[in-house]
Amino acid sequence: MGLASLIAPVLRMEPCPVRLPSPAGVQAILVTSAAALPALPASFHATRLLAVGDATASKARAAGFTAVHSAAGDAQALLALTTASCAPKAGSLLLPGAADLAADLTTPLRQHGFRVIRRIVYRTRPAIILPADIHAAFHAGTIKHVLVYSPASARAFVRLARSVPLGGVEALAISAATAAALAPLRWRCIRVASRPNQDALLELLS
Repeated sequence: MGLASLIAPVLRMEPCPVRLPSPAGVQAILVTSAAALPALPASFHATRLLAVGDATASKARAAGFTAVHSAAGDAQALLALTTASCAPKAGSLLLPGAADLAADLTTPLRQHGFRVIRRIVYRTRPAIILPADIHAAFHAGTIKHVLVYSPASARAFVRLARSVPLGGVEALAISAATAAALAPLRWRCIRVASRPNQDALLELLS
């Protein structure tokens, strides 16, 4: 698109030791973030994997999973895909993710009669400071847009950016929940992607 970008990591992913069930009893794996994929060994690669979106699905295929389906949306889309394509009596659903999932899938799935095995496979830790080049760029006025991909990263950024000038900066949020988390800062404006994926987020720049 001809735009220069700066990367500002605001969350650090830390893997957690985990005891996974046998793949034999799992009819599907539900993945809400690609960060959960490294915790799943090759013995799960033939198990059906339902991914929240196309980017996560693509990373799952690259990691070796062979039966990958994308909900092409958010957690509600993943819930809809699961209830439409899985049967409560066909086996358990494995839900690996962070300690603080952005959306609760376990409760509605259990209400539909599914046995859900929830496993915490990584934790997120907020960064302590913004990178020096990012801080300097904000004060120089060279950053015009900030793209934010999740409510968790939005909350982390808000804690780190209270001392930087944002009056001329536009925030681009991947979802309404992400936009709400960004609201405490004084932006020029906050815009929300029409769909919760990177392609729709980048469309806001065109």
